Amino acid sequence: MTMEILLAFALFAGVSSITPGPNNLMLLSSGLNFGFRASIPHVLGISIGFAFMLVAVGLGLALAFERWPLLYQLLKFAGVAYLLWLAWGLASAGSLSLDRRAGAPKPMGFWAAAAFQWVNPKAWVMGVSAFATYMPARGLASVLLTATLFALINLPSVAAWALCGSQLRHWLAEPARQRLFNRVMAALLVLSLLPLLFEGKGA
Repeated sequence: MTMEILLAFALFAGVSSITPGPNNLMLLSSGLNFGFRASIPHVLGISIGFAFMLVAVGLGLALAFERWPLLYQLLKFAGVAYLLWLAWGLASAGSLSLDRRAGAPKPMGFWAAAAFQWVNPKAWVMGVSAFATYMPARGLASVLLTATLFALINLPSVAAWALCGSQLRHWLAEPARQRLFNRVMAALLVLSLLPLLFEGKGA
């Protein structure tokens, strides 16, 4: 990887990681409802889970999508369905941070966040695009370098969303405001899926 390609890839990783998407919108809501510290496992699960997904894509999973495009489409629509279910749960949630009863909603954990990357349509678009554009030759060393670099850039980018959410806790301490915020976040989560639903090509 030349320095020019490395810098271009780092810019791609930064822009794709910091811009709104399912992961970031959920972290913003998690930071508000549960606080930054409680959202750290969610943050780590996203970055590490996505890095492992990048390794799988770089080592040949993307070729399976090229050979069987229907597989990509099925995975994408399964991810969209799951995200719509999450949006519904978010829109119907009450004042989560004030609810400490047994069975009350809890922040997404590390393993759930890592597993979510495999059904996150934006994550797949990012992963396949990263290798198609910047890494046409995929040796093990370059794949591991790509995944590591992306994770290092992605981690502070997504953490910033959880931190921003936590900073809104005092401003949205009133339950009615928090419910409104959750519904707005649910609507934005649904809107973030539209470009993925109408993309012309899966890889």
